[in-house]
Amino acid sequence: MYGFYNKLSTEVYDLDKPIGHSFGDIEYYSDRLKGVEGRILEPAVGTGRVMIPLIESGYQVDGMDLSADMLELCKDHCEARGIPTRLFQGSMHTMSIDEQYEAIILPAGSFLLIENREQATQALNNFYKHLKPGGKLIIDTFLTTDFEQGRIQTSEWMTLDGDVITLDRKLVEVDFVKQFTVSHHKYEKWHRQQFVEAELERFPLKWYGVEEFKFMLKEVGFEDIVISADYQYGVEPTNCEQTMTYEAYKR
Repeated sequence: MYGFYNKLSTEVYDLDKPIGHSFGDIEYYSDRLKGVEGRILEPAVGTGRVMIPLIESGYQVDGMDLSADMLELCKDHCEARGIPTRLFQGSMHTMSIDEQYEAIILPAGSFLLIENREQATQALNNFYKHLKPGGKLIIDTFLTTDFEQGRIQTSEWMTLDGDVITLDRKLVEVDFVKQFTVSHHKYEKWHRQQFVEAELERFPLKWYGVEEFKFMLKEVGFEDIVISADYQYGVEPTNCEQTMTYEAYKR
């Protein structure tokens, strides 16, 4: 099973990556979706960081996520802006929506939260089934480069109410054969220096080689695959620190 955001982790995500916060992906996806007039699906929509700016630019985007907390906050953000959209709760490898889309998008490496190769393949099959003929899939991946187990990294955020949320991240497992890592996350919330609540999270992250992932897309049936590095269309990746974006079509 892949990452499941709960209350505190959702709050931290929204503080750290608010609506419209871009890694270069919002501008890139908006440009690569030009000409798409029908509905688009974002299967790991989160709080709506990418979906809401795309809707505000005129695209019709539906959102899906495994986390009920993420979807609830996404709904609140949409309602606050008067944005109509459709949201579904579900997982990528079991999704079944009564709709075929002109495009499916997965920015920011969300696909890599699926640690099981079989479920990842099933997810790609589901994306293919939910695309119209001629529809495109745009999906980000990246390579894991930090393998230092046991080191704890701490981050801190302040909420609008003045509360403090801390996050301790510790890498506890590295599997080079199956190509995934597992980190343990511990969230703590403090109000006026008094402890309020805590939340634990198991955070898996898988990685794929460039040719490996291209082969997986081809096996599912995708064609005309273009790989781009750091949101520069058609510029092939040259080092392990870059974000890789795959664009592929259902013919």
